Amino acid sequence: MDIKVKKALEAAVNNYASVEQIDGQAILPGLAEAFELEKPFMEKVEAMDAVFDDNQRFEELREYTFDLLMINFFAEDVQKLEEDYLDSEEWESIEEETLDRGSELLNILLYLRECADDDVEPSLDDFLKEFLLVEEDEFQDEYRIYEKVIANQILVDSEYSEIAKVSATISEDDELVDLFYPLVSFFNEQNPNQAQLESYAEAGSNKALDIALLQLIINYNS
Repeated sequence: MDIKVKKALEAAVNNYASVEQIDGQAILPGLAEAFELEKPFMEKVEAMDAVFDDNQRFEELREYTFDLLMINFFAEDVQKLEEDYLDSEEWESIEEETLDRGSELLNILLYLRECADDDVEPSLDDFLKEFLLVEEDEFQDEYRIYEKVIANQILVDSEYSEIAKVSATISEDDELVDLFYPLVSFFNEQNPNQAQLESYAEAGSNKALDIALLQLIINYNS
């Protein structure tokens, strides 16, 4: 498993488990095993899903773990496949089959990976304009998804309570309903101290998931 993915997965599960007062070790070994299978991607997905099926109390983390499985595939597995694998019919079929899986977290992780490769400091403005290209006409889907973030970029200089206040106005069917708060909070402070983490947790509306997602992003970026 890619080391960044491993750290992110463990941070997400352990922080979620801590808040929910459940045992992260009930699920982490099974997930690690799924990630490390020497099998095609969709078989890894099936193995991951089986672990979540057996551990329903971690259900909120399923699609975000799928995103980690995908980024791990890009970081580890693709290197072992043919050079043009991501342009193959097989991969196209996998993309079709997984259209309804995962979340916008994958874009965040891909962006942070690109920043690390290019030795660039991540920023919300750069993420929106240079990675998602939200100002370009042909990328209006991205603009629609991130419209609330675009309209509230000033929050990167605000308190967590202000970010949480705007997050609470996002509708339940919005693709960023769970990600807005940790996403903006990450760009607000990429290396929060304990006091800041406590303020973040206190201001959020879904403490376990909020902390899990922020810790996932922080640890992937570290």
